[in-house]
Amino acid sequence: MSDLKKLTLLHSNDMHGDFMEENVDEKLVGGVSLLSGYVSKVRQEEPNVIYAIAGDMFRGSIIDSEFKGISTIQIMNMLGPDIVTLGNHEVDYGLAHLLFLEKCAEFPIVNANLHIKTNHARLFQPCKVIEIDGMKILFIGILTEVALMQCKTDTLIGTFVTLEDAAEEVGKICNTYNAIDIDFTVLLTHIGFEEDKKLAELLDPAWGVDVIIGGHSHTFLTEPAEVNGIPIVQAGTGTDQIGRFDILIDTDKNCIHSYSWKPVPIDAAHCPRDPGIEEVIKSYKTRTDEKYGRIITKFVRQLTHPSRYRETELGDLFSDLLRDALGLDIFLLGSGSIRTEQLGPIVTKGDLTECFPYDDSVHMVYMTGAQLKHALLRMLRDESFKEGAHTEFYQISKGLEIEYDQASHSYLKFDFEGAPVGDEQVFTVGLQHFHFINLADSFDLQIEDLRKNRKDRIVSTSCTQIIEEALSVGQHQDAKGYGRLILHLADGTVRGLPN
Repeated sequence: MSDLKKLTLLHSNDMHGDFMEENVDEKLVGGVSLLSGYVSKVRQEEPNVIYAIAGDMFRGSIIDSEFKGISTIQIMNMLGPDIVTLGNHEVDYGLAHLLFLEKCAEFPIVNANLHIKTNHARLFQPCKVIEIDGMKILFIGILTEVALMQCKTDTLIGTFVTLEDAAEEVGKICNTYNAIDIDFTVLLTHIGFEEDKKLAELLDPAWGVDVIIGGHSHTFLTEPAEVNGIPIVQAGTGTDQIGRFDILIDTDKNCIHSYSWKPVPIDAAHCPRDPGIEEVIKSYKTRTDEKYGRIITKFVRQLTHPSRYRETELGDLFSDLLRDALGLDIFLLGSGSIRTEQLGPIVTKGDLTECFPYDDSVHMVYMTGAQLKHALLRMLRDESFKEGAHTEFYQISKGLEIEYDQASHSYLKFDFEGAPVGDEQVFTVGLQHFHFINLADSFDLQIEDLRKNRKDRIVSTSCTQIIEEALSVGQHQDAKGYGRLILHLADGTVRGLPN
């Protein structure tokens, strides 16, 4: 008869410094206090509990940005995860600072991918075995090309770029550790739901991977996806919910006997509060409120950014402010730079920081009309319109008017200031530093080719200073959020026309 043992596996991902609960329909939802209360409650109710976080603890809140993640680590120490893997935003404050934050963490951080190129030494422990009730649970951390995009300025740091490389590394680790009688194996990934499914296909069943807990794509599930016999789960984004596995493990056969999984809402109805964590958050909030409570401007109305894969009101406003301030022909603003779905009508410094937390420098490059058309065709590739997509997309400044047909993969219109763009025309184009260093990935262009037109240069060391200054000297701003990028999608829908 098999020896069956129960494991309760809780998991979060993409928390993005989401510390504070919100009032939704007159009830408290989310926040680290209620989340911690739920985790503590389960730890008291169940015999064998492990809590894992699948990347992106950092970035998204004022408290996180102001203290460069140190506040987040202290709060996470109180939350007490048993195991964490890296997400792409863990390197936002620089790799050296991440290594410092790891020293502050009172929980293990695993990652099998990042290494020093000269000697292939890993920057983090690739995996960890957690022993509980006589069971040995192996956790492996996986992060692919997303982190490499942020690390490209550091030529000494490398990562396994492809899923095939990642799968091979998983196999190597499993083969090494299975010899010590591993009962259960969990992949903690931060590569996106669709990539998780592809990775699962590549895994040899003999390696014994039992579960994939993912992040990055902010996918909210009501039930796991099963690929190659492996349940794949993710718990949306922020702290509004937590994923929960209740698993019976066959410790004789080292596999799942049976399991159930569900997303659990983090709200006052399900979760007690954690007063200790609330005190820590309150101390940080008090220190940031004075600085970030200052009112910058008042919009005509609340402006929105409901999707990164279409033209939006905030996208129009911010790209125009940057274009005009820097005297450029065109500004291509990374859609993912805008982190909240709405802003205003009253805008404080704190509101703006949460909405637009990335303080990159701005590079001015020179693109021909042909290169600009090619670059935006890359942005508009079919992958960008699939459910769960996580490709780079751009908000375009005024003057540029584009109409694109997905079925024929062609432009119906590509005008600048009312006239068709000629292939030989040369435009000054503004790019944030992150997108400049990732020209090949984002636009399928090489910097050497652009430099044949004219040499690029940095025209500002701070995007956010430009936006804040432009907003503070002008009141009652407005933006349409349509008309610059009209998309005729293959399913017959059209994006970019007025409602």
